Amino acid sequence: MDSCKMKFRSKEEQRLLQNRISRIEGQIKGVKQMIDENRYCDDILIQVSAIEHSVKALGKVILKNHMQTCMKEELLAGNDAIIDEIVTSFSRLY
Repeated sequence: MDSCKMKFRSKEEQRLLQNRISRIEGQIKGVKQMIDENRYCDDILIQVSAIEHSVKALGKVILKNHMQTCMKEELLAGNDAIIDEIVTSFSRLY
């Protein structure tokens, strides 16, 4: 599929996604600081796990919106080839 496709996102959707990304950036900076401070490995691993969860949650929000808009529009337009994209999208997250 073309990687240059565009998706309109409302200001509110952009704000919510940017907020999630900002929190993830904060978590990553926190882990960097923990490493700089020679913190205990298990404490760092706990934070890494939290980052992974946050990134997965971001992906799920994006996937849900993608399915409710882009993919739904393609299916309603009769583009059954979008099913391959659906499968690929799921395999990226799970």
